[in-house]
Amino acid sequence: MLLTLQQINTAPLEEATALLASLYEHSPWIPAAALKQRPFVSMAQLQLALAQVVTHAGVQAQLALIRAHPELAGKAMIDKNLTAESTNEQSTAGLTQCTPDEFAHIHQLNRDYNARFGFPFVLAVRGPRGTGLTKADIMATFARRLRGHPDFERQECLRNIHRIAEIRLFDLLGSVPTAGNEVWDWHEELAQYSEPPFAQAGQLTVTYLTDAHRACAAHLQRQMLACGFDSAHIDAVGNVVACYESDSWTGNKHQGHSTKALKNSRKLLTGSHFDTVRNGGKYDGRLGIYVPMAMVQSLHAAGKRLPFALEVVAFAEEEGQRYKATFLASSALTGLFQDAWLEQTDADGIRMRDAMLHAGHNPADIPALKRDPQDYLGFVEVHIEQGPVLNAMNLPLGVVTSINASVRFQGEIIGMASHAGTTPMGQRRDAAAAVAELLLFVEGRAAQDGDSVGTVGILSVPAGSINVVPGRCQFSLDLRAPSDAQRDRLVNDVQAALHTICQRRGVQSTLTETMRASAAPSDPALQARWEAAVAQLGLPVHRMASGAGHDAMQLHTVMPQAMLFVRGQNSGISHNPLESTTSVDMQLAIDAFTRFTEDLANDLATD
Repeated sequence: MLLTLQQINTAPLEEATALLASLYEHSPWIPAAALKQRPFVSMAQLQLALAQVVTHAGVQAQLALIRAHPELAGKAMIDKNLTAESTNEQSTAGLTQCTPDEFAHIHQLNRDYNARFGFPFVLAVRGPRGTGLTKADIMATFARRLRGHPDFERQECLRNIHRIAEIRLFDLLGSVPTAGNEVWDWHEELAQYSEPPFAQAGQLTVTYLTDAHRACAAHLQRQMLACGFDSAHIDAVGNVVACYESDSWTGNKHQGHSTKALKNSRKLLTGSHFDTVRNGGKYDGRLGIYVPMAMVQSLHAAGKRLPFALEVVAFAEEEGQRYKATFLASSALTGLFQDAWLEQTDADGIRMRDAMLHAGHNPADIPALKRDPQDYLGFVEVHIEQGPVLNAMNLPLGVVTSINASVRFQGEIIGMASHAGTTPMGQRRDAAAAVAELLLFVEGRAAQDGDSVGTVGILSVPAGSINVVPGRCQFSLDLRAPSDAQRDRLVNDVQAALHTICQRRGVQSTLTETMRASAAPSDPALQARWEAAVAQLGLPVHRMASGAGHDAMQLHTVMPQAMLFVRGQNSGISHNPLESTTSVDMQLAIDAFTRFTEDLANDLATD
């Protein structure tokens, strides 16, 4: 018989503890402590309370919890001594059907892991969708985590234990994140399009106006129409633009001419990008397209409309991978697209203009894409966090307060190439060593601010040789901070350090700015709506700045904007194939978006 949240809230403590005793392996003390915080308004609030009990329990209790878990495909499974829940989980992942070689390999991994960390490897083997990881995925994760730091692994085991508890709670209550599961599946479908040779290697790469990129756009357009959008088209820069019209729409115009009707005829703009970095993840950007699509699908199925239109844009380019024109797709909507970008060439010498024409787009039509801010209520964007903060706090959602200011440079240091064996250390003009010194300065200087970050992500020694002192070294420089002023102070200090390093080492440098973006603080009213939506789900409101750049930065130049972050798995890693999130967290994002729009609709109705 399935449980209800009401039963959990109203049953005597001892009885309620027994009902939830199976959530955490052989550890009923966790629900016993969490239940003291009753009543819970949502499963998400209950899950957070359970996780917080573990967080506050201390290291020894956490280690005991981890050690209460059986090894994967271990002796307890073979002897059939697992709990019913663990049996189901390991069976779902196929671990009860291993070949002798697979058993031998997993047993060796178990031994190696226990020897290194002193506790068993714990993995939520039912995975982010709840349907089970493959044995290959499990063994690859096992091998990867064997290289982890002990403190990190303890926390990663605990995060997986919380995910196991989440799945078990959903099973106990017979709850299914239906829309979240569908959105998770949509991401898998879209990930089928990738560029060769990345596709052959099982990697995801979709850069601007390649065949894979155009296939993604066509796929999204079909999906948008299938969800019930009234229109969906691909515009002159390759954006996929869909509109779900308001409740005053008659097929070609709005009814009435009152001030209220005209106000409600404005649109809410939302969306994110569908291009990727090379060998990237499936959720960066794309989650912000699919969450509003899922909500529209639900509205359409119920025959409902909002008192404002919802315009969803799948932005064609945000990552700046093929051309050095980051945010070119959203720039077209703000009127900031630069004609000079059309003459940029990619690594194969193909001009952007020619790539557009080949894709069937006319660059002459780009100016017409500019939106009139008066037609919009604002821009909101849902995005995977791309960082470890929410994951570490066991929070599924976070409200963005501002997008950090940033600046990027391409640099080069010229020294003197010379013989590695005959050139004394004090007489070298080593370009790579100079960049290395700059890198360490950037690391230390950014850390002084506490919330600034600095990265030298690319280091290259052209024509380098093992026995030659580097005469040239090319590098990238990425600096970010919560405000323009703080970023500029960081830039000034880094530039001064570069000058000092070059003078002392007798080398020359060039530093060319390639991108600069101002900080984009969230609109207070839109941010408050996100906060209210999160609170209605029974979750605490966690406010946080975004260190990554987003299309919302570009839209910020012409209209109010605010963002919602969704927790990432694997410590929130992004721009990486390990980027992941769960269908449960996707469901919460859809629910938050739905509450956001309902709140906005109610306010418009009372104006």
